[in-house]
Amino acid sequence: MARVLLVDDDTELCALQAEYLRAEGFEVEAVYDGEQGAGLALEGGFDIVVLDVMMPRTNGIEALRRIRARSRIPVIMLTARGDDIDRVLGLELGADDYVPKPCTPRELVARIRAILRRAQGTPGPRETQVLGVGALCVRPEQRRAEWQGRLLELTSTEFNLLEVLARCAGNPVSKNELSEKALGRPLARYDRSIDVHVSNLRAKLGDLPDGRSPIQTVRGIGYQYIVS
Repeated sequence: MARVLLVDDDTELCALQAEYLRAEGFEVEAVYDGEQGAGLALEGGFDIVVLDVMMPRTNGIEALRRIRARSRIPVIMLTARGDDIDRVLGLELGADDYVPKPCTPRELVARIRAILRRAQGTPGPRETQVLGVGALCVRPEQRRAEWQGRLLELTSTEFNLLEVLARCAGNPVSKNELSEKALGRPLARYDRSIDVHVSNLRAKLGDLPDGRSPIQTVRGIGYQYIVS
């Protein structure tokens, strides 16, 4: 049974979400400020954190910053609908996905399950292989990736994206396919999530000897991991 940490100062909404999640088979603990939420997330014992952006004391962005400094636990941000600045900032800091508020409990459950399925799913036969593309080595069964022999510190979503791109190395992959396989949802109109996650991946990978990023933009389509 997956354990979910809800961090939101809206106690009424939090209670509603917690009740729905429990009915769907999750264990849930709810706290109402970012400082306490970050502390509990870092203590371990949870499989995923649902973190609201707007909170007193320590807001969701600062809480996420503290969590990502020490943990790769999956994090879904709750953001005000249309608040692109907080949304992009959260993704840049390492959030795995976001859900615009107000959202239905059903949508939140679907997002949680999609992230957990990809972070903790049982590997199948095709996933036991080691994917080697130039200086990149991806080990799907262990959910580990190395670049030039160096272990990469990736979020769950970043790993998913990198695995998809590595499996398709040399061929372009559409943003919608990346969203479906890494986030478990179709890419919404004006959604910049994939672009931000790819930007984070590029920063962590660094450049090839010729100065290019190993992840190239394919205009009008998406992205391609190049075979060097």
